[in-house]
Amino acid sequence: MKALILAAGKGTRLAPLTNNIPKCMVKYKNKPIIDYELEALRESGIDDIAIVGGYLANVLKEYTKINKLYINHDFENTNMVWTMFCAREFMESCVNEEQDLIISYSDIIYKNEVVSKLKQYKNDLGVVIDKDWKILWDSRFENVLSDAESLKIKDNKIIEIGKKVDSIDEIEGQYIGLFKVSYKFIKNMINIYDNINRNKQFDGKNFQNMYMTSFLQEIINKFNNIEPIFINRGWIEIDSISDLETEL
Repeated sequence: MKALILAAGKGTRLAPLTNNIPKCMVKYKNKPIIDYELEALRESGIDDIAIVGGYLANVLKEYTKINKLYINHDFENTNMVWTMFCAREFMESCVNEEQDLIISYSDIIYKNEVVSKLKQYKNDLGVVIDKDWKILWDSRFENVLSDAESLKIKDNKIIEIGKKVDSIDEIEGQYIGLFKVSYKFIKNMINIYDNINRNKQFDGKNFQNMYMTSFLQEIINKFNNIEPIFINRGWIEIDSISDLETEL
């Protein structure tokens, strides 16, 4: 099994902490966010790890000593999906070597137990979903609906993800930015990306700025095979300076 960490973003909302380091190197309880991720993956037996950098990628490479560092040179004008496919070569290597792939955002911290649960998943594409998400959102936002996104499930398949919501009833859990795709399905995921309508709007964003949830929705619409991997907390997101006070 391999892992890919998407770490191209600038982390503007964490300024001035990100003036001289990328977002994933900001310290949470005196340790960089990226260290928590690398440790959780490695302690779960995943050592073949690649990172996609962008903002201050040279600083990230020097710090992590990761050999497989891909770069999104256009990080200021693109989003997560574009960043992920900057590591297309790494994704294709998973197919060739028959290695499943865990894909992780770089601004989340998760316990080893979350990775272990993800490793146990054996089907095409499993997305980590926090059932107790509201506890975390209540500590971060005055109005949880201002940031929370839709998550609808039917017959243990996710049928909707990442839409703006008017009611908490539209949220059966919250996507945390961590998922696993089998090596058998990676080729299908690449094909969807290659054949997607690049002139279309995706949840209000153009192709280059497509959210990961919008891309997952495209997969859902075609294959209806994305499944939730439920957790009850055990993770946090670091998106603002106030998030640094959140308890894991």
